[in-house]
Amino acid sequence: MRLSLDLPRIETALRESSVTQMLCHDKIDSTNTAALALDAPGALVLAEHQVGGKGRLGREWTETPRAGLAMSLRVPVPPHAVGWVPLLTGLALRTAVARETAYRADLKWPNDLLAASGGKLAGILCEMTPDAIVIGAGLNVDHTREELPVPTATSLALELGRPIGAIDRSALVIAYVQELTTLLAALHTGGGGLRAAQEAYRAACSTIGARITVQTQDAPVAAEATGVDDDGRLLVRDPAGATRAIAAGDVHHVRVAK
Repeated sequence: MRLSLDLPRIETALRESSVTQMLCHDKIDSTNTAALALDAPGALVLAEHQVGGKGRLGREWTETPRAGLAMSLRVPVPPHAVGWVPLLTGLALRTAVARETAYRADLKWPNDLLAASGGKLAGILCEMTPDAIVIGAGLNVDHTREELPVPTATSLALELGRPIGAIDRSALVIAYVQELTTLLAALHTGGGGLRAAQEAYRAACSTIGARITVQTQDAPVAAEATGVDDDGRLLVRDPAGATRAIAAGDVHHVRVAK
C-alpha cells in the first residue's frame, strides 16, 4: 500500500533547514512551475502526483501517484559558483538515498542518478529567476516496471527488491532537503566548505574516468572524461589528446576507463 507523505513529520524535521514554507499538492502540472510563481525564498513545493514535470533538454517527467518524489525548492542565488547548484543537488539526492536505503547510486555528470543496472533513478532541473533558483528533483521510489515512464528508467524498489510501500518517501524528502541545505550553505560561504563540497562531488561522480559521448549543440563528442573544473564544467580529452570544458550536454557512458 502506498502511503501519502507525512507532512507534519516533514515540517517538524525541516525546521532547522533552508525551508521557510512548504506546500504539498495532490496533483499538479509541475512543482517547478509552482515554485517559480511563488515570491518566497525557501519555499518547498511537493506533489503526490505530477503530470507535467519538466526535465533537462525539454524532456517531460511524469509521476505515478504516491510512487515517487516530485519536489522543488526555491533558494536565493548563491554568490559563489552558481554553476555548481545542479551538481551539488545531485550529490545531495545521492547521499539522501544512501542514508535512508543504503543504496549507492551512480552520479552521472551533471546530476543524474543511475542504478547499477544502468537505469535512471532520478533527474534534476534548475531554473533561474533574477533573484532565485528553483531546484526541481524527481526520484523514482516505488514504481513497478510497468509504471516507469520509459524503458531506460528504474526505481529504488526495483533495484532493492522491495515491495510497494516499503520505502519511506517522507524520510527521503527529509534527508534530501537536509543534505541540500548543508551543501547550499557551502556555496554561500565559499572557501574551504565549498572546496570540500566540490571534492565530494568529484569523488562520487562516476562520469570522471569514463569513456563517454556528449551530445552538444554542435555535434556528438567522443572523449574520456577527466574531471570537473571549478565552474562545474565537465573536462574531457578527445582522441587527439586535446582537452576541452563542456558546460552543457547529454552524456552517455560508453565504458569505464579506470
